[in-house]
Amino acid sequence: MSKKVALVLGSGGARGYAHIGVIEELQARGYEIGCIAGCSMGAVVGGIFAAGKLREYREWTESLDYLDVLRLLDVSFRLGAIRGERVFGRIQEIVGEVDIENLDIPFTAVATDLTNQQEIWFQEGCLHQAMRASAAIPSLFTPVIQGKRMLVDGGLLNPLPIVPVVSSHCDLIIAVNLNATNQNHYQLPVIERPAALKGRIDQLMTSLGSRLPSFRRKNEDETLLLAEEQRLADDISPAAAPSRKDDQEQATPKSASGSRVAEFSGPASLLELVNQSFEVMQTSLAQYKIAGYPPDILINVPKRACRFFEFYKAPELIMLGRQIARDTLDKYESERG
Repeated sequence: MSKKVALVLGSGGARGYAHIGVIEELQARGYEIGCIAGCSMGAVVGGIFAAGKLREYREWTESLDYLDVLRLLDVSFRLGAIRGERVFGRIQEIVGEVDIENLDIPFTAVATDLTNQQEIWFQEGCLHQAMRASAAIPSLFTPVIQGKRMLVDGGLLNPLPIVPVVSSHCDLIIAVNLNATNQNHYQLPVIERPAALKGRIDQLMTSLGSRLPSFRRKNEDETLLLAEEQRLADDISPAAAPSRKDDQEQATPKSASGSRVAEFSGPASLLELVNQSFEVMQTSLAQYKIAGYPPDILINVPKRACRFFEFYKAPELIMLGRQIARDTLDKYESERG
């Protein structure tokens, strides 16, 4: 059976942790990853794997609790809700200083150049900068300025970058789509977590979204950021907030008979609205990419698995990615006899 694969890792926010599970399943089955192309979180996971640091990255992400995630959110009020220096600074510590052309595995990170309105492929130069540019999710992370170019998430134009690996000398192309809409039988594995802390994450993202359109002077930004961080430090405790279930019970209106009345559930903030719109666009674009260059194996991770910013769900998403990869590969291998 053919074993050398070209791996395509798509964009999808926190769902990108599923890529780790997919890679682990491929390796467990003896597949050799001959080259990687990635976009957004796909570029981050793919780049870290190509640098030989995936185990360290997984250990770090799985160690993050809600408070750790909050501490990584360096709030910004200019061109994005989060600067990303803390998150990508930690990634840089894990990976080190390395250029793409010196990796053992050929690697391509895809970003979008807003200035020239075109797709950019990073196939040489600083790996860290390439990953940071590819994962600059609009409205969430601030863009990367490179000369006269403003670089953001590659998913804006190409959420599933199959084309960079089409000419590779691999036996199979395996693509991981994080924006699938037809995988209803897969559920995110359940890991118990303190409800109060989860509530604080949701409240913070809502707060960031409500302030996103505001433009303030630098000193005002810093004052607001310090106040926000202090409030979070004071509030985060087991009794700090009601559970999400309690919140929903209180917020859901009742009819005269006492039964719950269904109501429209839309984005809770401008940030969530922008990112839901971004994900709808990515879902459509991914289908065009798959139709234009069908991979030999398509691993579909359901878009509803989690929201784009739920980066504290690494253990669950890694397990989900491995489960879906296992089922998909089982089917492919059985059909091949």
